[in-house]
Amino acid sequence: MSAVAVSRLPGDHVGDPGPASVVAAVASIARKDIAPLAAEIDSGNVYPADLLRRLGDAGAWGSHRPNHGAADLRCAIQSIAALGEVCGATAFMAWCQNTLAWYVTNSGNAALTARFADGVSAGKILGGTGLSNPMKTLFGIEKFKLRGRKVDGGYVVRGALPWVSNLGPDHLFGTIFEIEDRPGEIVMFLADCSDPAVTLTPCQPFLAMDGTGTYGVQFRDLFVADDLILAAPAGPFVKKIRAGFILLQAGMAIGLIRDCIAIMHEVAGPLGHVNRYLQEQPINFQDLLTEVESETMQLARDPYNVDDDYWRCVVALRLRAGEASVAAAHAAMLHCGARGYLTSHRAQRRLREAYFVAIVTPATKQLRKMLAEA
Repeated sequence: MSAVAVSRLPGDHVGDPGPASVVAAVASIARKDIAPLAAEIDSGNVYPADLLRRLGDAGAWGSHRPNHGAADLRCAIQSIAALGEVCGATAFMAWCQNTLAWYVTNSGNAALTARFADGVSAGKILGGTGLSNPMKTLFGIEKFKLRGRKVDGGYVVRGALPWVSNLGPDHLFGTIFEIEDRPGEIVMFLADCSDPAVTLTPCQPFLAMDGTGTYGVQFRDLFVADDLILAAPAGPFVKKIRAGFILLQAGMAIGLIRDCIAIMHEVAGPLGHVNRYLQEQPINFQDLLTEVESETMQLARDPYNVDDDYWRCVVALRLRAGEASVAAAHAAMLHCGARGYLTSHRAQRRLREAYFVAIVTPATKQLRKMLAEA
């Protein structure tokens, strides 16, 4: 496990579980417990709920909670990266859980925050984010798939979301509906998967990362009480949390690229004499990783920044991280040659995971659209 995951995080104090110790604890769980299960999680045979709860005990889901109006995402991103070094699926679930915590702890609904923040941050409550469709809609790609109407004490919501991850029958996730008779007016809420009006439908098998608790979600006249409303209207709230939503994804890329570099080094002994003719070498990706990680850590210090230039930097970084993931995984496969083509070798898994980093919302094409219109 790379030492950089721990060494770049200030804020530790003697006797306190500071950021570096959180990342170290997460990295230890990743190495000892998640790495042996990576293939099983990838294939969909395992959804690691117990390990996600253990990661919560280690502090993985609470490091980015706001403190006196400020927040710092560096520890959360490096924790996701430590998981991503061994398992892209677990890194993705970590992003889902961290994002749920990000929504809950930033909500202006004090009763909701008091009810759920500690449980989500500690991993006692697991869940994810249903913002794929809303994020695409807000940038002119789709239309809202959920509709709601105001009733006494809350709203009634109906519709369906095709893919929501890190879910189970007792999980929560944050998503957005449009008010039926007020086009453009949106509300963000917590959906409770245990509600009888919520149906989880397993998805068709994916190319990779099938053990991520990903389901299609149907809402059949779900009553959403006012105490489950994250933000109404949701527009200002989305603007507040959007940088964190995107920056946390950088952890998936950083971890994956680290391991792709490690794979290239692992085969340098037996294959270095011919791999030296390949255009892309480990040093190229190490330099790229250093740049991406440095910029990520800088931006992660100030996720509430509302400056337009800051937002463009966040979007551009996310685009670069996704493209770098695919390039690094592609290079690792070429360095491995036929041995990387075996289903037992992790190089082919890393390539499949890299494509996910490039297509998960906001995908490469959406990021390019956002930059063009920024």
